[in-house]
Amino acid sequence: MLLVALNLRAAVTSLGALLDEVRTGLALSGTVAGFVTTLPTIAFAGLGALTPWLVRRFAPARVLVVAMLALAAGQALRVATDSAAVFLITSALALAGIAVANILLPMLVKQYFPHRTGLVTGAYTMALTLGTAVAAASAVPVAHAFGSWRAGLGVWAGLAALAVLPWVPLALRARAARRSRARTEAAAAPARIRPGRTRLGWAMAVYFGAQSLSGYAIMGWLAQLFRDAGFQPQTAGLLLAGVTALGVPVALLMPALAGRLRTLSPLVLGLTAASTVSYLGLALAPHDAALLWVALLALGQGAFPLVLTTIGLRARTAEGTVALSAFAQSTGYLIAALGPLLVGVLYEATGGWTAPIGFLLAALAVQTAAGLVIARPRFVEDER
Repeated sequence: MLLVALNLRAAVTSLGALLDEVRTGLALSGTVAGFVTTLPTIAFAGLGALTPWLVRRFAPARVLVVAMLALAAGQALRVATDSAAVFLITSALALAGIAVANILLPMLVKQYFPHRTGLVTGAYTMALTLGTAVAAASAVPVAHAFGSWRAGLGVWAGLAALAVLPWVPLALRARAARRSRARTEAAAAPARIRPGRTRLGWAMAVYFGAQSLSGYAIMGWLAQLFRDAGFQPQTAGLLLAGVTALGVPVALLMPALAGRLRTLSPLVLGLTAASTVSYLGLALAPHDAALLWVALLALGQGAFPLVLTTIGLRARTAEGTVALSAFAQSTGYLIAALGPLLVGVLYEATGGWTAPIGFLLAALAVQTAAGLVIARPRFVEDER
């Protein structure tokens, strides 16, 4: 699971770090380059929704093996072409693998570690955060060392292939076990869980979407905010990287705390308070206390590991977990896609950061309201 999690953002952040080089190398237009940056959220929303259908027909371990092979193949093939169209298609293949793995991991935690949901979710979320940071930081140096942007993107295909290996024996055993259970499962025929028809499912989707919206907006625009505040580009980039780096211990601790609390309201409100103070600080005094705002922002982004943990806590079964995970993440990523776009529109229209930060505060209010709904102990299976 940790090897899989290390791969779940590397294909995205390595491309972001090398986007200028890729645009030049493939002669991408500005429109196509913009589409490339929005492709992850589109893929995560659309393709992730197919995962419950796949799990009903194939063993989850087998689905994960195919997903990671798609990720490895997509990353390897996209650096072997000079065609912009082929680059987009193979990038979509890689993102399809990520989209499916995104949905599967909470289910696999529930399946293999039902009594350690918080601990294991924290570990894989920390691995995901670490992989995000390492890929963003090392893509350019790797490209320079080998003299090509293709190396900076292609190297991550090897990591994805490595993540496949531990799952192959599990996939083979799962295939045999599934055959032996087929007749029993057919007789039982449990009712399908539909989170989209429940209040909990929608609250989870809104919380996931609102926190992802702010996360993608921060990744896309925080460095520009610090540059406008007077920081050198290198320093602005380091401050952005600091949000990810400080988020690693938060990602480990947040799920463990969530697993021990009866109600998650204190965590939801605490994360909201940290984000609110950070946003206000960035609006009023971005230069004078930048490190404090970065630290508070990293703490506020703990909403991501919190909601991943909550997906497992709010379902009784592995089937309920994958259904809730698919609905929350697919719907949530559609919401998240609006974040960088609207922040950019508001920044362009006003020439400053007051309006964009006001928008993020409004999104935070919606996130908090949804968070208080999912904070109370309940299960998606009970709301069918």
